[in-house]
Amino acid sequence: MPDLLLELRSEEIPARMQRKAAGDLKKMVTDALVDAGLTYEGAREYWTPRRLTLDIRGLTARSADIKEEKKGPSVSAPQGAIDGFLRGAGLTSIDQAIIKTDPKKGDFYVAYMEKPGRAAEEIIADVMPGIIRAFPWPKSMRSGFASMPKGSGYGGIEGKGMESLRWVRPLQSIVCTFGPEHDEVQVIPFEIDGIVAGNVTYGHRFHAPDAITVKRFDDYVSSLERAKVILDAERRKDMILHDARDIAFANGLELVEDEGLLEEVSGLVEWPQVLLGTFEEDYLSIPAEIIRLTIKTNQKCFVVRPQGETDKLSNHFILISNIQATDGGREIMHGNGKVVRARLSDALHFWKRDQGDLPDLDTLKASAAKFDLDLKKPLDQRMAKLDALNVTFHAKLGTQGERVARIRELAKVLAPIVGADAALVDRAVVLAKADLRTEAVGEFPELQGAMGRKYAALQGEDASVAAAIEDHWKPNGPSDRLPEDKVGLTVALADKLDTLAGFWAINEKPTGSKDPYALRRAALGVVRMILEEGIRLRLLAAIDAQLVLPSHAANGPRVLEKQKLQDRDVFTLSIDLLSFFHDRLKVYLRDQGARHDIIDAVLTPEADDLLMVARKAEALTAFITSEDGLNLLAGTKRATQLLAAEEKKGTVVADGVSEALLKLDAEKSLFAAIQSASKSAADAVASEDFRSAMQALSTLRGPVDKFFEDVLVNDEDAAIRANRLALLKAIREATATVADFSKITG
Repeated sequence: MPDLLLELRSEEIPARMQRKAAGDLKKMVTDALVDAGLTYEGAREYWTPRRLTLDIRGLTARSADIKEEKKGPSVSAPQGAIDGFLRGAGLTSIDQAIIKTDPKKGDFYVAYMEKPGRAAEEIIADVMPGIIRAFPWPKSMRSGFASMPKGSGYGGIEGKGMESLRWVRPLQSIVCTFGPEHDEVQVIPFEIDGIVAGNVTYGHRFHAPDAITVKRFDDYVSSLERAKVILDAERRKDMILHDARDIAFANGLELVEDEGLLEEVSGLVEWPQVLLGTFEEDYLSIPAEIIRLTIKTNQKCFVVRPQGETDKLSNHFILISNIQATDGGREIMHGNGKVVRARLSDALHFWKRDQGDLPDLDTLKASAAKFDLDLKKPLDQRMAKLDALNVTFHAKLGTQGERVARIRELAKVLAPIVGADAALVDRAVVLAKADLRTEAVGEFPELQGAMGRKYAALQGEDASVAAAIEDHWKPNGPSDRLPEDKVGLTVALADKLDTLAGFWAINEKPTGSKDPYALRRAALGVVRMILEEGIRLRLLAAIDAQLVLPSHAANGPRVLEKQKLQDRDVFTLSIDLLSFFHDRLKVYLRDQGARHDIIDAVLTPEADDLLMVARKAEALTAFITSEDGLNLLAGTKRATQLLAAEEKKGTVVADGVSEALLKLDAEKSLFAAIQSASKSAADAVASEDFRSAMQALSTLRGPVDKFFEDVLVNDEDAAIRANRLALLKAIREATATVADFSKITG
């Protein structure tokens, strides 16, 4: 069966777009071929900075013939309807149709249509121009004549009905060959924007600029490699990583690996050459995070460290060149070293400036007083400056200073709940955002928190305060670590709860896949901190505290006082946000192995103690498959299902059980069992021993079974019937202290 080779060669494609673009090309081409009736055995995509390549193996040479039945109008239909049927079916006479009979609809015409299959070459030539024109680049451009402004002498080009091609960078050539493995291949010469597909490509821009004629994929790959192009991006990554490790080891160093950077640099080179650069040791006085980001962001280079060290860097770096230099790379290393030194000189300047005094301290006294700041300390100065400048957090949620004031008030409430030192928490809160005004964070925003921790340590802050400044951003995802201690946990909780309450207040909630303020991540962070650190926090109280506490003149207004709730009810708003937390909790618990029905059984709309919900789910998961657990399900489901059915019909249920109306021994025994089990279960729940509570409730199995054997619930006497239903209601109320067992499957 024939194979298809496709290459789209252009100017340099941005590295961040290459992998997805190659995947998009594979999907679009294979989908189009399958839709046209072809099949294939396998397909794989490849990419380099200058080309997207697709290798499709075992493609059928022709699509199958298709026979279709087209139903027509009734034989008694008007002539116009019959003529339309003939045109649609491609018939010249009604005699070419046959007549079928339907018992209900009578006689009607049917046409049998045959569509012959098409050659794969024809299909490929037909679909490819549309795929290339519709390619989903995040950003694209026009080039050549199509990009000329009107009046430039080429204005007539677009006026002739040509749709100019938009591509990420100017498209230069197309390879499209098709044929069996051992026979001669043929070129499928479709055309787009003046570029005709052929069998000619080009290798490395500098090392092998001449044209290369290719046949099938294997020949294409080997020809490119001889022309200094490694087609497989994963192989380029592997070469870079191993060569970088080797050159570092040979110099007594260790590579600081970075998967994101490795992916990026593999998309910048077609013939990777790994070299070792250097800079002055004086720059090692800069924090390692700044050095690493400076070299990574500006020069796309890796940093290295002495072997066995974890916190200390070396004054060397590893660069990846696309040129195999005749001088062994000395000039390349020298040029990159000059740029790295210049960038590090700027970084050193930022680092030193951030430790000095601001020039306008007199203007910061009011802000310093508001937040109890010490203007003799550099980080305090930056926080005062952040407040004095009225730097906006969000147009509808006020300034960063107002936000810090809100977080500060909530943190006072949370500190005793978490068990953190209130004074340390307060100090950490007022300094947590201060590094936003440092020059290091201005240059590298991803260092927020990390730089604050370093500056806090330099000015003698408590270690917990310094750690909390870094950790209040955490966790940033399901695998990110939690804050180091209780001070950091308190500040992180307050920060995330303020963010969530604020955006709920202004109705800026996530919708579908859109979450521009990362609110799902913030809520998951709260869930993880509560569950993994065992924090007993009533979320509704915390949400309400952040939304509607009275304003404090020194600290600014609450969120919803300022926003006036936008005519929405506070309770409704809080419940809606709590439901959002429930969604994140479900995701977390399912990831931990909890069944969805068990989560639903223990989670009620008003459940705001997430730790208790999780502990109930854990206990129920362990209990439900035991003999007692099976008894519990059997004993409660029959009762609650019958009760629910009667309630749905509107049957009267007594408000409580009347012992005077209990006539039979079975119902008397059940009532006594309910009273005993309810008390035992309530006592166990109060001490959070949910397993014992469920064991107590499981004792109802026998009395319930006896009740349904001996007692007719729907007695003719309405009062007795209502009383017996009240017995079943008492079972439901007793079990509800642990879970809604009607939601458990099985």
